Amino acid sequence: MTLTKQTGLIDRISGLLSLIPRMPKNISEESTAGLLELLPPEARHSLAAFFQPHVRLAGLTFLDMLSEWLSNAQGAAAEGKKVVLVPFNFPPELITAFDNAYPITTEVLTTLAAAGLQGGGERYWEVMMALGLPDHICSSNSIELGSMLAGEDLMAQAIVSAAPGACDANSKIHEFASHYLGIPQFIIEKPVDESEAGHRQYEIYFGGLIRQLEEFLGEELTEEKLRYVLSRANRCAELYWELWELHKPNPCPVPNLYSLMLAGTRFSMWGTDTGVKMMECLVETTRRRLKEDTLRPQKARVLWAYTSYYFDLTGLYTWMEEKQYVHLMDALDLSMPQPIDLTSRETMIRGLIEACWNYPMNRQMGAPSMSRAWIEDMIYAAREMRADCVVYCGHDACKQTWSVVSILREELMRRAGIPTLILHGDSWMKTTTPITVIQQELTEFIENVVVPKDQRARKTKRRLPRPADSPPAPGKE
Repeated sequence: MTLTKQTGLIDRISGLLSLIPRMPKNISEESTAGLLELLPPEARHSLAAFFQPHVRLAGLTFLDMLSEWLSNAQGAAAEGKKVVLVPFNFPPELITAFDNAYPITTEVLTTLAAAGLQGGGERYWEVMMALGLPDHICSSNSIELGSMLAGEDLMAQAIVSAAPGACDANSKIHEFASHYLGIPQFIIEKPVDESEAGHRQYEIYFGGLIRQLEEFLGEELTEEKLRYVLSRANRCAELYWELWELHKPNPCPVPNLYSLMLAGTRFSMWGTDTGVKMMECLVETTRRRLKEDTLRPQKARVLWAYTSYYFDLTGLYTWMEEKQYVHLMDALDLSMPQPIDLTSRETMIRGLIEACWNYPMNRQMGAPSMSRAWIEDMIYAAREMRADCVVYCGHDACKQTWSVVSILREELMRRAGIPTLILHGDSWMKTTTPITVIQQELTEFIENVVVPKDQRARKTKRRLPRPADSPPAPGKE
């Protein structure tokens, strides 16, 4: 396989998104249809989810935010900054607080490719396979890193690894990329010890990470810049909890696709003015929907215990709304941010440490008992969100969750009376399980298990012809 210049994932996605800032937010139906016609068929189908009338304002704001995020990363080198690749389970606002650095997040880039590019991210996945990596590694990391390792894309100057213990597949792929590219990797490991000693150890690790970054970037992390960024992060956190509360009414006024946009904002522009604007848009548009009283009845409120599916946004999020299924949140939305004390540099760093400790997967998969931590968080979220059911999207790489998902299912049923559907698939690659199969399995589960028996559509059996109606036998006319 030969990749040519300008075929990197970031180059292709940023080219696609560069149209968005020039578009009016009140774009007409006709203009929307015309714009979508310019896209390749797969991308047109998937990205159409952002242009649904009830989602369009937030969708355009979200794509605009990501366009700015990528443009800033591409312009960082010209400004003398270093691009730092961070994982999904690390607060990007720490990198943003340095003047000489800019964060990009592997999993956000992979999701953009899976949802928005013709062929998804499969060509970059094939690069990783050609380098000899096994096909049971995680696609969420390997798609973006396959693009970077092909050498024709924006290159990071350093990697932060925060996943040891929480996601070993993520850790090993980033370690491989660090060695292959010859760039430094800064590792922060979360102890599987929730005692005071465990937290103290994590503080030591986090402090060491900051010193390493300061030395690498040639810059001290200043109290003033940190306060500026974290004041915006605190505002984002306030809006996160407002959106959390807005999920509770029945019918739920929060559009399904907001789950994806919430996680995408947390992993990219949290702690920036643009991130605040995005979160305000999610909350304000939801408030308006609640007042308009135009919400459709809902059949089932679905909470995702792990990741969702991201390679066909229309095929999952829009389709679920058409079926009157509410996509409440997935596990990547459960960052549950807390306000950070802005009094001093020390209080702010302690707040960041606590945020990183409680990040999705750090908190559950990196706990002393993965099953206990995962079960407690899912039961809390399911009760708060008044979920009718839970869905687990299994991935070959996530062997840690496969080992305890049956316990999760049993405990959700025993303690909360909530049934769980276990699916097998890859969130970022359609080749493992096509979206039509996922739709079929979700429908059968919700209609036959979740929806109360007296609310199910009555199935009309085909009436057999009575003897009098039967066609006459041959020779009896």
